Amino acid sequence: MTEKSAAIAPLRILVVDDEVTIQVTLSACLEADGHHVQAHGNPHDALADAAVQAFDLIFLDVRLGTENGLDFIQPLLAFNPWAKIVVITAYASIETAVEAMKRGATDYLAKPFSPSQVELVTRSVAERRRLELQVQSLRSALGDDPQADFVSSSSAMHRILEMARQVAASKAPVLIGGEIGTGKGRLARQIHAWSPRSQAPYAVTSCMAVSAESLEDELFGLASESGGDAPPEKLGRMIFCDGGTLLLDEIGAMPLSLQWKLDRFLSEHRYERRDDYVVRHADVRLLATTSIDLQEAVKQNRFRRELLLSLDVVQIDIPPLRQCPGDIRPLAERYLAYFSRQNNRRVAGFSNDALNALQNHNWPGNHRELRNMVERAVILCGGDYIEIKHFPPNFSNSSPSYQPGDLVPLDTIEDLHIRGVMAATGTVKGAASILGINYSTLWRRLRKNAATPSDPVTPEPSGAEPSDEQSAK
Repeated sequence: MTEKSAAIAPLRILVVDDEVTIQVTLSACLEADGHHVQAHGNPHDALADAAVQAFDLIFLDVRLGTENGLDFIQPLLAFNPWAKIVVITAYASIETAVEAMKRGATDYLAKPFSPSQVELVTRSVAERRRLELQVQSLRSALGDDPQADFVSSSSAMHRILEMARQVAASKAPVLIGGEIGTGKGRLARQIHAWSPRSQAPYAVTSCMAVSAESLEDELFGLASESGGDAPPEKLGRMIFCDGGTLLLDEIGAMPLSLQWKLDRFLSEHRYERRDDYVVRHADVRLLATTSIDLQEAVKQNRFRRELLLSLDVVQIDIPPLRQCPGDIRPLAERYLAYFSRQNNRRVAGFSNDALNALQNHNWPGNHRELRNMVERAVILCGGDYIEIKHFPPNFSNSSPSYQPGDLVPLDTIEDLHIRGVMAATGTVKGAASILGINYSTLWRRLRKNAATPSDPVTPEPSGAEPSDEQSAK
């Protein structure tokens, strides 16, 4: 690869010319710059090749034996609608150039041409393709959470991001687990952005709420019933993402009848369309997300063990927001700034009560719930600060339900456990017996943790704090 061309991403190029010398010379020139080239002298062979794999750039000769190369522009674009077609000919004329452009060609190259001319055309196409993919990526990202850079004070999240950076450079599939709303899709997009495929296509397919046939057609495509040169009804994600990355969202919902076909693709990178026996190839890296336990789904015969083994080369589990309490306030403030701009509001911040309510909530919906909560508050807020009243009803009364192992202070877990036991027993003495501590010790812990008067505890007969000697009796 030359120093000048080192900056452009490799393209998948198809050369269609009936002169063997042109095929060899053009292929050698393009391959020297790092591109992947397929060459054909017969336009029908080239069309068959374009039907089973994707190309970014097609060099098409005008005279192909007795056939007119311009007649193959639309059929080639039917299989590769994003491809740029450069017409080449030894019989250059303005009329031919105009006709080629009308039929969908991108550029025109007259024979004989030099390597520098080929490189100039190729670089132009590569830059256009890069911009198209960038626009597509930006459109996909519109409406996403504003903290796409995963700023976090959590050491667990830092370890996850470091692992994601390491696996991004590989071709291995990655299974991303986590509760709903934790940002699995954003992490998948980040893995693609960090990977060598970052300039190639990226797409997302949801495996939920669709039939097996619809999902199969979306992934692998569906040929047109009319046949001939008519464009296929669906090209499929595999051909679109060739050379790039495809995210399968909530793969645990994929119908069993389709899982074997995906497993075959992971093993061979080959597939067939429904009711079509032409074997196609695609270089697609698969990422998958799940909010369910796939091991349990295998035990319940809802997920194929073979597919899980193929997917689970690298698994990354994103912790829920309740395990990263230090992230709640910074995220809320970033959402506040974002939605204030979106809604042309001037909201200075949160009141102390509102911040405490956010910090003490359990966030079963994780980042997505926090995002929606702040957006709602910004819309309803008529003053300088968001108050508890701007949150949904009963939100301030919700109490966290942390689990052992969650990244929260020990006093928080202790306080919640004591409250739960007291709610079940109804008395401090009964709770002390269950907890295995004496009455006075429990009383002091309750005072330390400032149990509220609303706790369902039966009052003790004496208002004085009992001594250890009294409780021992």
